[in-house]
Amino acid sequence: MKDIRQKMEVLVKELNKYAHEYYTLDTPSISDKEYDKKYDELVNMEKELGIILPYSPTQRVGDVVLSQFNKYTHKGKLWSLGKAQSMQEIIEWHNRNLKAIEDYNANNEEKLPEVKYILTKKFDGLTINCTYNKEGILIKSATRGTGEIGEDITSQAKTIKTLPLIIDNQALIEVHGEAIMTKEAFEEYNKVSETPLKNLRNGAAGALRNLNVKETARRNLSAFFYDVGYNEGKDFSTYTEMLKFIKDKGFPVDDYIRTCSTIYQIEKEIEYVASIRQDLNYEIDGVVIAIDDIKTRDILGYTVKFPKWAIAYKFEAEEATTKLIDVEWNVGRSGRVSPTAILEPVEIGGVTVKRATLNNMDDINRKGVKIGSRVFLRRSNDVIPEIMGVAEEAEETIEIQQPNVCPYCGSEIVQQGVHYFCENTLSCKPQLVKSIVHFASREAMNIAGFSEKTAEQLFEQLHIKSISDLYRINKEELLKLDRFGEKKAQNLIDAIEKSKNCDLPSFVYSLGIPNVGKKTSIDLAKKFKNLFNIRKAEFEELISVEDIGDIVAYSIIEFFKDEKINKSIDEILELGVQPYYEETVIQENLLNGKTVVVTGSLESFSRSEIKDKLQQLGAKVSSSVSKKTDYVLVGKDPGSKYNKALELGVKIINEDEFKDMVK
Repeated sequence: MKDIRQKMEVLVKELNKYAHEYYTLDTPSISDKEYDKKYDELVNMEKELGIILPYSPTQRVGDVVLSQFNKYTHKGKLWSLGKAQSMQEIIEWHNRNLKAIEDYNANNEEKLPEVKYILTKKFDGLTINCTYNKEGILIKSATRGTGEIGEDITSQAKTIKTLPLIIDNQALIEVHGEAIMTKEAFEEYNKVSETPLKNLRNGAAGALRNLNVKETARRNLSAFFYDVGYNEGKDFSTYTEMLKFIKDKGFPVDDYIRTCSTIYQIEKEIEYVASIRQDLNYEIDGVVIAIDDIKTRDILGYTVKFPKWAIAYKFEAEEATTKLIDVEWNVGRSGRVSPTAILEPVEIGGVTVKRATLNNMDDINRKGVKIGSRVFLRRSNDVIPEIMGVAEEAEETIEIQQPNVCPYCGSEIVQQGVHYFCENTLSCKPQLVKSIVHFASREAMNIAGFSEKTAEQLFEQLHIKSISDLYRINKEELLKLDRFGEKKAQNLIDAIEKSKNCDLPSFVYSLGIPNVGKKTSIDLAKKFKNLFNIRKAEFEELISVEDIGDIVAYSIIEFFKDEKINKSIDEILELGVQPYYEETVIQENLLNGKTVVVTGSLESFSRSEIKDKLQQLGAKVSSSVSKKTDYVLVGKDPGSKYNKALELGVKIINEDEFKDMVK
């Protein structure tokens, strides 16, 4: 029995180490299969012995329903932070700090050091206070509550896989952190939940304040830690030292930690964090600015509510509530008929919002959205906001009804899964106009000077009913149209004629195959060499292409099964369009097989040209910077991707260095 107990303790230690490597460090040292085998072995040992160690990873499952929340008195008070929403407020706070330090130094022999600030992100989640005993075992987790008394959420907090259940420390301490829900966890939860979450913060807060701990575990929370609020061990002399201690003990600490000593530096860092805000997979609502030196903190002290030595710069809100006035149904290029919400205008992040996304009827019904409801809006990445749910039900509401016919052409609508489609592909204006614009776009057939306005004119006045009709237009017809003079008409005719000699990837992309972008079109061309082979490709052949999975393969097969589509393609070819494929020989170069991100404007290449060049060199072109990025190619006026590369330590190259690498 003693041997089994010892073996169990060793196994628990191993599994906690593997979990830390996997969830916190992102450097797993064993496979999932090996971990699961060891985990199952531990479960069997616990059953055999009837003993479960308090720091066993089996305690993260959360298979318990609690009867109530018990109160917990924090050993060290959890303070709120004073808030600023302008640089002027930060300047005033900074000046108060300088004066207090100057006054102290003028009256004391032992001087305080020059002010130095540590900047960290302000996470938008739920504060948790985790208590570890003298053996380093997590004995309590609690909410902030009043700052002095919170609620015991130990069982709920243990479901956070990045939270250490035991640490190497021999003193009673309380460590403060922020429990958050990532965007990935939010989306995965909402895919299967009968009642979708409205936002990430509510998702985290609701999880930790749920008596059904199994429900907490389902939300797959994460956390970042940033403060030791109570410590019976060795004192810290600086905040930098404290953060290092927290990280060394195995707590997840965010990578963004900056040191500043001037207002200019602080302002630049606030601008930087604001620029990367949308690229993060969790939510933040500001930047925390705190004095580094602990003795200076002690001298400055506290107000009734806040520490004087720290402040939070708050960003503008990206969420709001407003009234849903109506729903408008629009038709896309694929014929999908989708709802758009018409809203009472509301300000979000300095922008007036009047419209929002409603994905489909299934989404509308799940969220309980009705005309007349006050709805909860979220805006991100400067795109049209999405309605997350009902914020407040009005007394008089109207159920949203799906249309029976296409709102543009009056044709019958058919349902496919959760979506509705207008099948009138030949004379439904929005469909054909969007298809023609896509066909003529730069990455497709590159017909210069072709706009949506032009496509609408051709549809309405020249009765263009298919893409192949573009190649039947003559100059005389164009001269009859508004805003078409001799030069403009000739230029369009020349551009259409020039497009007949196109490369195969561009032609495949121009067809608008569902789920097939430009990169997939390039991959298809490389594999099959000509259009005939692509049209006849079978499932097994398609999924053998890199990055093509089941969904994309089925989309391609179904697309080329359509008789009308095949007839249209044949007509285009008969009218002189000749897609060609040139085998690209990738010579040995430093970028072959590497992932490259481009940011800023380059002198020698347009954005499409540099993308083509990189792909010719065998590089994978990505739109976002991550740990897996090999190079970031930087031009003039780079954006947040440059800052992200600096933060992650990704290799940055300029245009001249790029040219040297590929000579």
